[in-house]
Amino acid sequence: MNRFVNGLGYLSKDEFGWAVGFNAVCLVYFLSHTTVSNLTVTAIFILIATLQIFVAIFILALASPLTFASDPSPLQDFCVAINDPKGSVFVNRKFCKDAKLAKADDFYFSGLHIRKTTSNTFGSIVTPLNVAQMPGLHTLGISMVRIEYASNGSLNPPHTHPRALEILVVLEGTLHIGFVTSNPDNRLISKVLYPGDVFVFPVGLIHFQYNIGNVEKSIKGNTYAVAFAGLSSENPWVITIANAVFGSNPSINADILAKAFNLDRKMVKNLQSKF
Repeated sequence: MNRFVNGLGYLSKDEFGWAVGFNAVCLVYFLSHTTVSNLTVTAIFILIATLQIFVAIFILALASPLTFASDPSPLQDFCVAINDPKGSVFVNRKFCKDAKLAKADDFYFSGLHIRKTTSNTFGSIVTPLNVAQMPGLHTLGISMVRIEYASNGSLNPPHTHPRALEILVVLEGTLHIGFVTSNPDNRLISKVLYPGDVFVFPVGLIHFQYNIGNVEKSIKGNTYAVAFAGLSSENPWVITIANAVFGSNPSINADILAKAFNLDRKMVKNLQSKF
């Protein structure tokens, strides 16, 4: 079906004809039920303009595509990401390699079996596997991470992924996990997971994982835990709540945070100094 540009956006001939017809029917109906002698020419023009605005809003509501938070579906088999501006296609902020030049290594990554150092404040480390590590993931709308928890009490702190849901499976250890629903309920939904258990975190909701492993089952005194998670975006992004609120650059005014969190201003400044 041919589509063309007009004042209402991209509409098919049938859609545009329907809009014009609807406009005309409304006008004829109004005039047939109104004494024309009582109307001024100005009033008629105002009526026509009003009807046109109404039809425009109505058609746009019908014709506008739905908006999704996840990645769009690709229109090609794959689009291996490259940084070369000579690439023939530019999709999602990256150039695509010529499909004929794609090779197995573009769709391959090795290293998620390697244990990483977790010597940080939270005692956890996240190893991502997204389009930056595997160019072949570009436009495929998926990525994954390996999460390691060093010891009992280690934490993957409250955070959110603006673009993706997350499905997590525990391989080793015991994790207390949960997410908080949006306003106004702010309900905590949580559970304790063991090896082989799976849990999903909905898109955009604040969630966390906390290592509560049994010390008696530890190796060399450590209650080590490992989980893998899949995310519904090639680049889901992450916002760690405490870092964003108390560690922003430049800092959020301490008076604002004191009011928002019902804290003393000195306490807020102390928290900001830790990030």
